[in-house]
Amino acid sequence: MKTLKGIIVKKDYKFERLNFITAGMPLRTGKGSYPEAFNILREMNLDGMELEFVHGVRMSPESQSIVKGNVDNHNMIITAHAPFYINLNSKEEEKIEASVQRIIETAATAFSAGGFSITFHAAFYMGKEKEAVYEQVKTQIEKINNTLKKGNIDIWVRPETTGKATQWGDIDEIVRLSKEFDNVLPCIDFSHIHARTAGKYNTYDEFCEILEKLGSIGNYAIDNFHGHLAGIDYGAKGEKKHLDLEESDMNYKDLLKAMKSFGIKGALVCESPSIEDDALLLKQYYMSL
Repeated sequence: MKTLKGIIVKKDYKFERLNFITAGMPLRTGKGSYPEAFNILREMNLDGMELEFVHGVRMSPESQSIVKGNVDNHNMIITAHAPFYINLNSKEEEKIEASVQRIIETAATAFSAGGFSITFHAAFYMGKEKEAVYEQVKTQIEKINNTLKKGNIDIWVRPETTGKATQWGDIDEIVRLSKEFDNVLPCIDFSHIHARTAGKYNTYDEFCEILEKLGSIGNYAIDNFHGHLAGIDYGAKGEKKHLDLEESDMNYKDLLKAMKSFGIKGALVCESPSIEDDALLLKQYYMSL
């Protein structure tokens, strides 16, 4: 790791292109384990997976070693999603502390498994003013970062753009936060932004607007991307559920054109119900551009 004008640059992750990875093990893995999952990913010409710690950070040292081996020996790309039970703006202090700990555990485990980035849904507004919630999230992120630095855990920490207006985490809030920390960047979930705005941010120009905001953080944000994409069902209040891409109005083709235009490098995680098939759909279309 080196520091350049206060910016941490991850030496181990010099991405050459945009990589397409699955949200968890491919469905074809069935009841199999990590070795089978990575075999399937390689057979499908996909690039890795996001570790999904949905209900808790539980991953054996053996599994961590297997995943790390696939990073080191097969150039697989690994990210991780922290548990859903996180609210850095809870009214109960013990829930805030538990949320902080879950993020730290996610970061430590993912780092051990060769991951370069973690993401999480940071907070709910809980009826408070947006600025007050921003400051609360910032305070807790600083605690998380201090712990990670003490433990020499070198990994990107990324609040995810959220799919409902009740959730903290629109693109402007997360870009602002990212400019205040040297190891924080957005995890841009394009489907969430589309749903949160009840159908906006679904054209080439609108995708470029999002990517321009990402680029305003610095070139390293373009070169170390971590984002999510799926088809999505939404209403006036935002996200309802994920859909396969071809069963939704998600304009993934123009998104990929915009990402190509901006030279985005890093990892795009497919969260469609048919994770590996849609990940392959995305990669094949992107490679055809």
